[in-house]
Amino acid sequence: MTYRSHNLGELRKGNIGQVVTLSGWVDTKRDLGRLTFIDLRDREGKTQIVFDIDYTSRDIIEKAQKLRNEAVIKVVGEVKERASKNLNIPTGEIEVFVKELEILNQCEVLPFQITGIEENLNENIRLKYRYLDIRRPNMIQNLKMRHRMIMAIRNYMDQAGFLDVDTPILTKSTPEGARDFLVPSRINGGTFYALPQSPQIFKQLLMIGGVEKYFQIAKCFRDEDLRADRQPEFTQLDVE
Repeated sequence: MTYRSHNLGELRKGNIGQVVTLSGWVDTKRDLGRLTFIDLRDREGKTQIVFDIDYTSRDIIEKAQKLRNEAVIKVVGEVKERASKNLNIPTGEIEVFVKELEILNQCEVLPFQITGIEENLNENIRLKYRYLDIRRPNMIQNLKMRHRMIMAIRNYMDQAGFLDVDTPILTKSTPEGARDFLVPSRINGGTFYALPQSPQIFKQLLMIGGVEKYFQIAKCFRDEDLRADRQPEFTQLDVE
């Protein structure tokens, strides 16, 4: 099954006249009688899709009118020039007139709205429904920025002659600046692994072994009292 021919951030005027397959979440919906407009969203952006009584069968339009926000759908339709353009988004010069609709997943009432959500939304609610929180555009942009930053680090360190080496996560407890998180051994009762507070010991072994220039995007674990400037689990760039 093909879920998409394009993502929801890439269609432009050059695609006008093409028949495309799109999939995503229902972001917003507007019913105007003969026309139903849906902003369809994925991680790359939004595209307006149109259910027109002159183009789309009535049963499909009725299904579209019953959709709730965050329902997952797949549509097949023709790209046309948008009469009322929205220059605030990259796809704002086109819209897709729907010929086929497949509802992949319905959505119940949401604990909070994904679009237009206030940034001061209760943090406990956000964490409880983290899978919904991550869908918010700001969160997606944060994840993309993190990805680009890590890729830039890896590319730079590679060009500088460093080797990217993963070091063990399950290890022996060693003196560090905080308490260790301990993991019990299933095979050897009464014994424990420790999660690393840093890769310090292992990177020194790498130096002894002849790995002269090492780096790692390392996961670190420190069992410290909760404070605003402390995290029990964090990621750091480790270099030697």
